[in-house]
Amino acid sequence: MKQHYDIVIMGAGMVGSSFAVAMLDRAKSLDLSIALIEPNALQTDSSLENQQASFDSRATALSYGSAIIYQQLSVWDELQRHVQAIAKIHVSDKGHFGVARLSAEQENLAALGYVVENKWLGDVLYRHLAESEQAKKLDFCCPASVEKIERVDGLMHLQVKYRQTEYQVTTQLVVMADGGRSKLREKLGISYSETHYQQHALVANLAVDRAHQNIAYERFTDTGPIALLPLLTRQRQHRCGLIWTIPEQEIEQVLGLSDRQFLARLQQRFGYRAGRFIDVGARVSYPLKLQTAQEQVRAGLVIVGNAAHTLHPIAGQGFNLALRGVVELAQQLVASAQQAQSFGDYNMLYDYQQSRLADQRTTIGFSDKSMRLFSTSNPIIALGRDAGLQFLDICPAAKTVFSRSAMGLTSPMSLLD
Repeated sequence: MKQHYDIVIMGAGMVGSSFAVAMLDRAKSLDLSIALIEPNALQTDSSLENQQASFDSRATALSYGSAIIYQQLSVWDELQRHVQAIAKIHVSDKGHFGVARLSAEQENLAALGYVVENKWLGDVLYRHLAESEQAKKLDFCCPASVEKIERVDGLMHLQVKYRQTEYQVTTQLVVMADGGRSKLREKLGISYSETHYQQHALVANLAVDRAHQNIAYERFTDTGPIALLPLLTRQRQHRCGLIWTIPEQEIEQVLGLSDRQFLARLQQRFGYRAGRFIDVGARVSYPLKLQTAQEQVRAGLVIVGNAAHTLHPIAGQGFNLALRGVVELAQQLVASAQQAQSFGDYNMLYDYQQSRLADQRTTIGFSDKSMRLFSTSNPIIALGRDAGLQFLDICPAAKTVFSRSAMGLTSPMSLLD
């Protein structure tokens, strides 16, 4: 490790590695030195064993806007080999008349979005970092951990443990992308607001007896929503990614079911419009909550991704929101460097935070309100939401507004020039 870096990124998950890709593109012209610090051991070959925690078997829905961002970052040509396009979105309310259908064709687009298994996204990002012409500008320190951070004389001083050795490192800017359970965030005294939904998300990959036809499903039930995301066919199996919201008091019982029992329970809750579920992979669950950091910037420090805001997955917008944020941060830092301004300048970082507030509030608010609206059994509210779905289904203008929001196209794209 070097004694000084211009930028230190904590966390090499989906958000941290995407930010590293965005900054590495300008590393040579700005003569930058960057460190990417990850506590978990990584393996970047195609077997992807022992992968970083956020690059597991789960799948992520990339909005159309996120695909544009990855095109701008020169990783889409490789990434698109591993994505499944979403041509249609089918939204329904179990036991009620409400249904809405969105179509890429109606919006004159190739796709409404794309689904990628996290492990492939990680592989593509890591390979891009390793094979970039500017790879020498990036020190990938892994496994390594930041034990302490403090600001002294205008620089951030880090105590880093790497390969059983303690290093004292300075940097202009620390970008914390170390997840919603960031211990260092707590050590720095950065508080956060938290709302527990009393629900868990159960995620798994399913085999289905028929082709998914590029349709993503959002099925609302009286115990929580069920999402099915189309995945690429593997070994002649038609596959979907499952995100099933389950009440907290039921999660252990559902996890304890045999595969056969689990598929029967899921089929009963979801129905047969996507086909018959014939097999299921490993099941993973995590508690659902809305969490937002009270501070996202300090002098020399920016908090991004789940460390800044953790959303309910009902709208599938958590990662897309984070990706828009780190690309805008990269753009802000490039502009600062061109003006010989320190990356750690508080006023510059504060301006960045303010520029992100509208997008964050809109996306977080939509996710939270949607969860509450479709988790209630109140018959009057249920009638209103079903009428809303029907209106959405028959009104082209409303479909366009909703689709553009889901695709991450409601605000100007913040892309590197």
